[in-house]
Amino acid sequence: MTRNYFVHESSYIDEPCEIGEGTRIWHFSHVMSGSKVGSRCNIGQNVVISPEVRIGDNVKIQNNVSIYTGVELEDDVFCGPSMVFTNVINPRSQVSRKDEYQRTLVRQGASIGANATVVCGHTIGRYSFIGAGAVVTRDVPDYALVVGNPGRIVGWMCRCGIKLELSRDPHKEEKSTCAACGKTYLKKGGAVTEA
Repeated sequence: MTRNYFVHESSYIDEPCEIGEGTRIWHFSHVMSGSKVGSRCNIGQNVVISPEVRIGDNVKIQNNVSIYTGVELEDDVFCGPSMVFTNVINPRSQVSRKDEYQRTLVRQGASIGANATVVCGHTIGRYSFIGAGAVVTRDVPDYALVVGNPGRIVGWMCRCGIKLELSRDPHKEEKSTCAACGKTYLKKGGAVTEA
């Protein structure tokens, strides 16, 4: 059978798993059985993809990232270098909690910066942006810009990755047009949508 994706000779691919066309898996990475990786993904050096993980199309996972069981990445997600997912709230070495894995969903187009940590059991909204080093401890709305520890919303981002001119006041209804791509957004009731 001809493979339609690239795997560096130093990496391991366990069977069965699915890897989409045009995906590239670089040095010292491990894709475990039962996982599904979409098309046109780029899996960096020293990445672990655990059993039953689901990864969409065109996902970029930078070096030193572990995608644990319970994590799902939708299409066009970016995971920065050495960012961290967890899958258990209260781990102990001597207590097995494999039946307690919590689901973490990273929605389409979200970006997670280098060295950020996403505590399990939360949803990262569409086209949101998690700043480098942030610690996500709650759900993140679509288009939100989150920084700090614990992570807090400090602004809003266009789907093209440019910060929007919108206030943080959740009660203020307002519109903003992206200076780079011209898309218009509406903020109402503390949520941002494309107008």
